[in-house]
Amino acid sequence: MTAHLPARSRLVHDRLREAGIPGEIVVLPDAASTAALAAAALGVEVGAIANSLVFFSDGEPLLVMTSGAHRVDTVALAQRLGRDRIRRATPDQVRAATGQAIGGVAPTGHPSPLTTIVDEDLASYPEIWAAGGTPHTVFPLTFDQLVQLTGGQVCAVD
Repeated sequence: MTAHLPARSRLVHDRLREAGIPGEIVVLPDAASTAALAAAALGVEVGAIANSLVFFSDGEPLLVMTSGAHRVDTVALAQRLGRDRIRRATPDQVRAATGQAIGGVAPTGHPSPLTTIVDEDLASYPEIWAAGGTPHTVFPLTFDQLVQLTGGQVCAVD
């Protein structure tokens, strides 16, 4: 059933099933490497796209699952989390931390669990969409499923 999926997306699919999340990974004909592109391809509001952004903070990767309608305020987020500084990860750091490329980072399927922050504003959408491990794959889930899947801390990110 998952044979048509790229290897990274098959791994994400397996982690979703292990977590009891039934959403199917959808392969899009065109890359949806931004929230706006994903929203347009799916016919949903940009805010319902759960962007997976990787940062570095206090010597470790930090995954921030943010609404596509927001930009992460790294200074404010660092203060909320009691961290010294949060800076955007380089493409090589993203790949090392997640095993996935920028534009397709899923909230799961990483080589090891990442400290994760989940944007509280994603809770206002009954269904959200996240990347499925590549820029061409996405899957639906609920806010509660995202928090459970990632073990994430819910807070404001903007």
